[in-house]
Amino acid sequence: MTMTVKQTLILTGLHIYPVKSCRGIALAAAELTGRGLAHDREWMVVDAESQFLTQRALPRMALIEITLTSDTLGLTAPGQSDALELSLAGRDDCAALDEGAAAAGWLSAFLGKAVRLVRFDPAHRRLSDPQWTHGVDAENHFSDGYPLLVIGEESLEDLNSRLDVPLPMDRFRPNIVIRGLGPHGEDVANVLSGEGVEIRLVKPCERCSITTTDQKTAAVGKEPLRTLANYRRDATLGGVTFGMNGIVAAQAGTPLAVGMCLTAGTARIP
Repeated sequence: MTMTVKQTLILTGLHIYPVKSCRGIALAAAELTGRGLAHDREWMVVDAESQFLTQRALPRMALIEITLTSDTLGLTAPGQSDALELSLAGRDDCAALDEGAAAAGWLSAFLGKAVRLVRFDPAHRRLSDPQWTHGVDAENHFSDGYPLLVIGEESLEDLNSRLDVPLPMDRFRPNIVIRGLGPHGEDVANVLSGEGVEIRLVKPCERCSITTTDQKTAAVGKEPLRTLANYRRDATLGGVTFGMNGIVAAQAGTPLAVGMCLTAGTARIP
């Protein structure tokens, strides 16, 4: 791999979404693993047919607040008198890593339909599309296809300059937020590196209707997709893009921290 352009940037935000499509957690530091940030999208809500559910169908999922400790996963939501607390210890007696009847009942009551909570089986390898990863076996938990989503602060500032009402970064549910590349500079840089870390930015992120859901109220509107369609439409992918999907190419297990410096570059990747 030959690096052709280098630029220094600052890591300004780290976010994980332990339960896919529920509210995220902002972190000061996080462990970078081969599947992305530790515990990101490690759990998922499924319906009676074992099909995964997201805010696209159930915007109320945005109201489920997640807490995570070294021992437990906690869920709280408006109107639910009791919090749901689950042990992070292995569940040897639970087929398919189903989190059990208590979790199913709690979520079903809040979401208004029969659902269950499942946890990713670490024995399973779920890989990103090799067409985009250039031969790297990039593992995922329950993400939409790639272990990391990277967005520059300047990209959001550029979008907000076009909107009547500015939007917060949580509409786009990134894992890593950076500053220093200018508006949509993450489109051009394909490698982020520093302190032994190498993250490759491999594919523009096509944005769906979840971006139109207010993550604090679950109200659904038309922005930002209406405005993004005017200047961020990707003819090849057939949708609007915002942010870059990334994979971990080196030094999984390295801690990342808000405020650390990274080097962004364009490189020839075999």
